[in-house]
Amino acid sequence: MRHSIATVCLSGTLEEKLRAAAEVGFDGVEVFENDLIASPLRPREIRDLAGELGLSIDLYQPFRDFEGVDGTTLAANLRRAEAKFALMAELGADTVLVCSNATPAAVDDDGLAAAQLRLLAEAAERYGVRVAYEALAWGTRVSTYRHSWELVRRADHPALGLCLDSFHILSRGDDPAGIRDIPGEKLFFLQLADAPRLRMDVLQWSRHHRCFPGQGGFDLAAFTGHVLAAGYAGPLSLEVFNDVFRAADPGRTAADALRSLTVLEDALARRDAPRDGRVREGRPSVALARLPEPEVPRGFGFVEVAAPAATAGGIRSLLAALGFAHTRDHRSKPVQLWEHGPARILLNAADPRLGHTWDGAASVTALGVDLDAPERAAARAERLCAPVLARRHDPSETRLQAVAAPDGTALFLCPSRDGGGEEPWLADFSAAAVEDVRPGGGPALTGIDHVGLHQPFDHFDEASLFYTALLGLEAGESTELASPGGLVRSRALSRAGQGPRIALNVSLVGDGPRARAAGGVQHIALACDDVVAVAEAAVAAGLRTLPVPDNYYDDLAARTDLPPHRREHMRRLNILHDREPGGGGFLHFFTPLLDGHLFFEVVQRTGGYTGYGARNTPVRMAVHRTERAA
Repeated sequence: MRHSIATVCLSGTLEEKLRAAAEVGFDGVEVFENDLIASPLRPREIRDLAGELGLSIDLYQPFRDFEGVDGTTLAANLRRAEAKFALMAELGADTVLVCSNATPAAVDDDGLAAAQLRLLAEAAERYGVRVAYEALAWGTRVSTYRHSWELVRRADHPALGLCLDSFHILSRGDDPAGIRDIPGEKLFFLQLADAPRLRMDVLQWSRHHRCFPGQGGFDLAAFTGHVLAAGYAGPLSLEVFNDVFRAADPGRTAADALRSLTVLEDALARRDAPRDGRVREGRPSVALARLPEPEVPRGFGFVEVAAPAATAGGIRSLLAALGFAHTRDHRSKPVQLWEHGPARILLNAADPRLGHTWDGAASVTALGVDLDAPERAAARAERLCAPVLARRHDPSETRLQAVAAPDGTALFLCPSRDGGGEEPWLADFSAAAVEDVRPGGGPALTGIDHVGLHQPFDHFDEASLFYTALLGLEAGESTELASPGGLVRSRALSRAGQGPRIALNVSLVGDGPRARAAGGVQHIALACDDVVAVAEAAVAAGLRTLPVPDNYYDDLAARTDLPPHRREHMRRLNILHDREPGGGGFLHFFTPLLDGHLFFEVVQRTGGYTGYGARNTPVRMAVHRTERAA
């Protein structure tokens, strides 16, 4: 299907918006009237620019408050409409969006409204224009798609049809299944927007909180499936009002937008016609593009930490205390490989990607995921507008493919071990470390449980869609956590609760010092089967675990049946506890912050526990804030 985007979704001038949409591969645009009015280009020049960029102008919008008016107002509205139709002829747009009347003066008379819409369609037809009538969720008299269809049906004019907008329908809780009963030739346009489930005034909800498909709480695959089953054959188009998008870089927003439509179309192809990607059900069919099958990672091959020289020594000491051994060095880069069983950390002392971290401080800069077929994952990444990272490497080194996540983290697509041997990328490291060889040992770690990545405020939903779409992960419900510096939103991405797990975090107060104090940190959580043994060995090796207030253990005594000697042992080692209603348990401890923005965690899951110890996170954030301020 063709993909289109409303210019209101993007920041910048109209010319910048057109270029951003074209650069990522959109087929067409909806021109928002305010964007055109503010442009120095005349409508014909805008049409020419769009044509040079390979874009069609699929819709001109919006035309407001036309129907259900008195005679004097109707005459003025028709004059206004004819001026817009003439403009559209120059612009090269053949469909105009007409919103249902939202003024208090709208007359409650369906016969009158239908007759006036027919007059509008007759005027539009003389200019070669079609009228797509849309029911606004807050329309004074017409607020449902069923009501708008009744008026279009009664008006009975070939130049008059419907525009269906997912937000206006789903925000009201309307059942979209009835769309299947509308003749496909009367469905002139489809606008798509997702949104989080909020309880608020629908107009404010619409104007500030829409998002791209897959980033909210609506089932857009089911909704769009109804529209296609009715016979709609026009573009999938996005109309998203969002304060963050209006301030973000238009290029990355356009890429996020096209990614969302690509994922939606793939979901439709799999849901409605898994064999050949076509929707039929007795109606005209449309071809739906499918993505390559997702390559679900087996787990983390490695996590890379970049750190300035002043911090790298502290990280090496911390890793050694946790039982890691510095086993190898990279052949051509200043990167050390530290291993403890299946857990691998790459320590990079001179990484050019430090520009993506807070102030060049120690930070997670890359994730390596183990894949059976990384080449298929790379093909999927390309279709999902994931920018490929150019890498410097010697001719003899493994050619790992890497793409950039929205926050700048590099995602390496690593081939899994072949025939029981070691992973191919390990051949890029020397057989033995050059210096700082550590014996390792101690209680076993079983791998990397999860990685916590702090997101810039305007990348959170984009990053969630990126990781889930590319790696076949599922996004859990967002959790809001109270830190001393403000609320932090957290969302876990996993595979049915299993690894590889990624926790995305964002401060709700936006960017700046308060955001960083509120949770602008990254962390690596290491898995084990006996957290007490790991903590005891680490403390004996010189590690200082993050101190937990005694008040926490008083509260633990009140809310759990842990025996006193067990709680005292946990208090001495600064181990925290959580439990799920089904009985699964979680024990974990933290390290102090490194460079103010990176820490490690060791976790033990029992009884099928799938969470992340969210109950304890505010305690951790408060202690880290105190240490940061000291």
